[in-house]
Amino acid sequence: MKLSFEQKASMLKNGYIHVPGVIPKVMVDQAMRQINHSVGEGMDPAKMPTYRSQSFCPELQDLPVIAGLFNDTPVKALVEDLIGHGEAKPVGSGQIALRFPTLQDPPKRPQPHLDGMYTPFNGMEEGTIGNFTMLVGVLLSPVRDDYAGNFTVWPGTHALYESYFREHGPEALLNGMPPVELPEPIQTKGEPGDVFLVHYQLAHGVATNVSPLTRYAIFFRVKHSEHEADWKAPMKDIWLHWPGIREIQ
Repeated sequence: MKLSFEQKASMLKNGYIHVPGVIPKVMVDQAMRQINHSVGEGMDPAKMPTYRSQSFCPELQDLPVIAGLFNDTPVKALVEDLIGHGEAKPVGSGQIALRFPTLQDPPKRPQPHLDGMYTPFNGMEEGTIGNFTMLVGVLLSPVRDDYAGNFTVWPGTHALYESYFREHGPEALLNGMPPVELPEPIQTKGEPGDVFLVHYQLAHGVATNVSPLTRYAIFFRVKHSEHEADWKAPMKDIWLHWPGIREIQ
C-alpha cells in the first residue's frame, strides 16, 4: 500500500496524514473485545493517572491482537513509504488509549505536547527526552464531533519547532514546550479502522470527551533504524529520516 502525492504533501505541510479504512473491521472488533473484557474485570483507581499517561490494559499491549494492528496490516507499509523500506525498527507493542466521558461543562481547550517529555506518570526518566520518528494512531471507535476525545493536532508546528531547536538546541525541550506562537488546533475525526500518521515533532494533544461514549484508540511509536545514532539530529532536520517526503520537496 502506497501513499498518494497529496497525502505526502499533507505530511510535508501539516505534519500528519489521515488515511481512512486501513484496518479490517474484524481486527478492530477483536481488539475492542479484548480491551472491553479487560476493562470489565476492573481497574485500580489509584493507577488511573498512569493508565492515562502510559496505557490502559497493559497486559494486552504486546499481544498480536494489539501489535498486529501495526505489523499485520497495511500500516507498516504506509510507514515505510515515508521513512524507507526496512528502516522502521520493530514495533512490538501499542499504547491502548481510552478517553472516558467527563462531566466538564464547558470543556477545557486541548493542550499541546510532544511525546517523550517527563511527567510524574508517563514512565520517562526526568532529565531525558524520549523522542522518536513517527506517531501512528489507529482509531477503534468513531469520532464524529468535537470534544469527543479527539486526537488533536496543531498543523505546521513540526516546522516551527524545527526552527526553534536549530536556534536553541533540542535540549531546550527539557525546559518545557517551545514558546512559539501556535496555529489553531484541529480536532481530528474519523471512523473505526482509520489511521493517523504523525510526525514526532508535531504538537498534539487530546480533546476532552463530553460525548456519551468512550473513545478507543491505539498509538504506536516508530523509530527509524538510524535514530539512536544521534537523537538530536532529526529534531533540527525534521525530514532527515523521511526519504518519502524528501523526494517531493
